[in-house]
Amino acid sequence: MRMKRPSTTAPPGQGQSSGPARPAIAILCYALIVAAWIVDLLTPQLFVAAILLNGPIALSGLVLSTRLTTALVVFAEIANVVAGYVNGVEANYHWNSIAIGDRILCAASFLLVGYLTIRAQEYARDAGSATERARAAAGEKSLRRAVEAVRSSLNVELVLRATVREALALMDADEAMVIVRTSELHLPEIYSTHRGSREVAVERRALEPALASLIARTTDDAQLTAASGDGPIARMALESHRSPAMLSVRIATGDASAVLLVFAQEFAAGSDRLFRTFAEGASVALSQAWLFMQLGFRNEQIAAQKDALEERNRVIRDIVYALAHDLRTPLTAENVTMQQALDGSYGPLPEQYRNVLRTTLASNADLRRLVDTLLLVARFESGESSQLREHIDIAAEADRITRELRPIAEVKGVRLDVVAEGTPAVLGDPSEVRRAIANLVANAIEATPAGGSVALRAIAEDDRVHITVEDDGYGVPAAQRERLFQRFATNDRALGGGTGLGLYIVRLIAEKLDGTVSFESREPRGSTFTITLPAAIGSSAGA
Repeated sequence: MRMKRPSTTAPPGQGQSSGPARPAIAILCYALIVAAWIVDLLTPQLFVAAILLNGPIALSGLVLSTRLTTALVVFAEIANVVAGYVNGVEANYHWNSIAIGDRILCAASFLLVGYLTIRAQEYARDAGSATERARAAAGEKSLRRAVEAVRSSLNVELVLRATVREALALMDADEAMVIVRTSELHLPEIYSTHRGSREVAVERRALEPALASLIARTTDDAQLTAASGDGPIARMALESHRSPAMLSVRIATGDASAVLLVFAQEFAAGSDRLFRTFAEGASVALSQAWLFMQLGFRNEQIAAQKDALEERNRVIRDIVYALAHDLRTPLTAENVTMQQALDGSYGPLPEQYRNVLRTTLASNADLRRLVDTLLLVARFESGESSQLREHIDIAAEADRITRELRPIAEVKGVRLDVVAEGTPAVLGDPSEVRRAIANLVANAIEATPAGGSVALRAIAEDDRVHITVEDDGYGVPAAQRERLFQRFATNDRALGGGTGLGLYIVRLIAEKLDGTVSFESREPRGSTFTITLPAAIGSSAGA
């Protein structure tokens, strides 16, 4: 078996031989000029046979060698002078003037024929170069078209099929194949087509041993390889494909190794460069298609993970809804019963027992607020928050909130004040706005020690309503202020009802209504939280 890298035959140039016949022509030219010289020596002085020397000079034009033509002209001139001298010596040292004139004309003819021959050689070389350039331009055009056809798809299989078809047409081959092997444990996948067919056959089978041996080097060193039928293995492989020549090169396919092969009767000069360039373009197209396919797989995985995450979130949300609903019912019943007892519905109660009931009512209110917070967070996180928009009387809501939370403040020994009269209405869901204000008031009560005070105020400024909750409690540590309104930023009961969600809910509600929430530290102690909401258009103070 003989395997080698093919070499490109350079176009003939000045002083170069362009084929095995040219040295023979050069030898023939020298032989003819010697023969003509001998004839000239043997003929009489007036019979100038030196004109025959123009024949070898003209014949040298076939070799396209300026050096050979020049040498023949010089030799002819010398032979002409020598023959004339010899003829004169043979005529008893008498040189005929007519013979001398003929010799001079022959010498001039040698120069003229030599000049014309050299010019003809130059024109021939120029024509050959132009033909070569035209052939190269046509090859480049075919190469671009072939590469564009291969790159027209982002599907790996379609790119492989296009690679086989375009390689067959580009190389003017009898057969083209792409052999793809994902691993040594699996049979290779073979894409093949033949001259005169646009269909590409795809099959998975074992390679014949001879062909497998021929392409082994291509797979190992990733170089362009040519094979001819000089060896028995190469002859067997090529005869099975009815072609005496083969070119092969490795191409990239992403996660597999592949070899592109073309079989032909012969390959033109420069075919190796054309074939290698096409293989590089096919490799780029296959790599892009493989990456696109991987991206599709990743997108499918991400979509599946997203669906699974959404399903888990839905389950968790449903659990939160169910638990919150189940907790609300008994808490409401307990509140009604304990409030009736405090109101005397079951007769007079000892003051100590009444204090226990007040404490329990306050704890239940805290627990109900926690349940409402969890429900509200679940709705906001799932995108199911209320879209209700109606006028909300801030003064009425502030009064209601203070009445609900005053028992908690009384149990702690905290004074709770409210100033909200004459405040314009805002647009929103009353339950959500109430929840945001209640969260701030409840947090302030929790953060304020016995003997302290909490103030709820609502004032109008231009087209905005500022709802402020001030306390003289423990304040907010500096380390927690930056992330104060983020989810689970703190689980301090003074800052979020123990869940880390209270202030987060306040921010979500305010931003949903195109408002803001802010914090300021009071001196020497305490905090000020402010919800700023746009006033309802057309509303008036006390609406």
